[in-house]
Amino acid sequence: MSRLIVISNRVSTGGGAQGGLAVALSAALRANGGIWFGWSGERTEQFTGHINFQRLDGVTTATVDLEDQDIDEYYNGYANRTLWPLFHYRIDLAEYERSFAGGYQRVNERFADTVRPLIENDDLIWVQDYHMFPLGAELRSRGVANRIGFFLHIPWPPRRLLATLPEAPALVRSLLAYDVIGFHTQEWLQSFCDYAREELGGIVGDDGTLTLGDRKVQLIACPIGIDADFMKLAETKAAREAFNRVRDSAVGRALIVGVDRLDYSKGLEERFLGYERFLIENPDEREEVVLLQIAPPSRGSVESYQRIRSSLESLAGRINGAHAALDWVPIRYVNHGYPRDVLAGVYRASRIGLVTPLRDGMNLVAKEYVAAQDPEDPGVLILSRFAGAAEQMGEALLVNPYSAEELSDAIRQALAMPLAERKRRWETLARGVREQDVMWWLRRFTDALMEVTPQPVANCRAG
Repeated sequence: MSRLIVISNRVSTGGGAQGGLAVALSAALRANGGIWFGWSGERTEQFTGHINFQRLDGVTTATVDLEDQDIDEYYNGYANRTLWPLFHYRIDLAEYERSFAGGYQRVNERFADTVRPLIENDDLIWVQDYHMFPLGAELRSRGVANRIGFFLHIPWPPRRLLATLPEAPALVRSLLAYDVIGFHTQEWLQSFCDYAREELGGIVGDDGTLTLGDRKVQLIACPIGIDADFMKLAETKAAREAFNRVRDSAVGRALIVGVDRLDYSKGLEERFLGYERFLIENPDEREEVVLLQIAPPSRGSVESYQRIRSSLESLAGRINGAHAALDWVPIRYVNHGYPRDVLAGVYRASRIGLVTPLRDGMNLVAKEYVAAQDPEDPGVLILSRFAGAAEQMGEALLVNPYSAEELSDAIRQALAMPLAERKRRWETLARGVREQDVMWWLRRFTDALMEVTPQPVANCRAG
């Protein structure tokens, strides 16, 4: 394969805490050479375009610092207060500010100016996620004729929701500068096609090619997986210690685990209410279970994230106050993260994995939970129908996370599930996790990108 240029908002710095995406992209960069480019996460008084190069574990990274105004408008503003809530169907939380949109465009232009000198003629360019929708068009306008792919890691919203975004037509047209656009699920792909057809007059062929004017773009559904090595993590010393510690602390009770970044899209309030419904409807079982919710905070400078943290703390306190006994509290609520090997041990110690986002592009916690289980005594995955993972993981107990009754019923069903059924469901889920891992995802996308014929740069300009 040609040299790979990966461009994303943030760049992996390596180390043992890398997620599946970082593992896959790092492996591809080591195998094929190339550069991982993005924001350093650091601030500077004035943007100069200075690139900080580093080489770690065979991967070259290139990062730039951003000004405070860039961070406020591009990252905290348009990315996390406009696009993120809108694309997760929360138009009630989306903020449409011209300064946000202007900062988002400005930073994408700065990224394009900075990375352009690093690109060689035969490089494959792979842009990641919603922070950089217009980057492909900006690279085209600077004469880049290479194959450029884009992958969206979050949902694509229905046409009527996207229409509330003032910049939606220009944003979607800018995506036509890419040669391949990838989504986790057919649902997100179809939502994109619906907007392109109905709002822009595009034509979608049976082969997944979108044609608009003289521009053709290949669309693919390509669900990401986890790295295969995650299955081995549950056998490590750190995982075994976490397993024993968690099991001992449960004192024979069945452990239910949730692991989510603290975000309103994850359905944590609804999860707590569904769990409380179970406690109320099953008084004989309620002191036999414990919910461990791990929710490291994020985006603390965004007001909506401050509100969800305060709300969850209040809700957990109310539920514990109403239902706890002298020697038992129903919810353990933890606001910090853990390394992946420790989480593997926590997953294995849990009788139920509760993965119930209100809307999610994929949700790899569901796959990690399955990968960490003991094949001889696996736990049960309860999964939201609205997570992208549900399209692949039909042997989980699929629920509507908005329904406290469905959550309560699923918890009761999971606790009562016979071992033979647990093993049957797990074996099917584990096979899918193994066969469609993160390297499968990477190969599928890059193969599709290699197969396209680059089009003249003049045809790629955003209109």
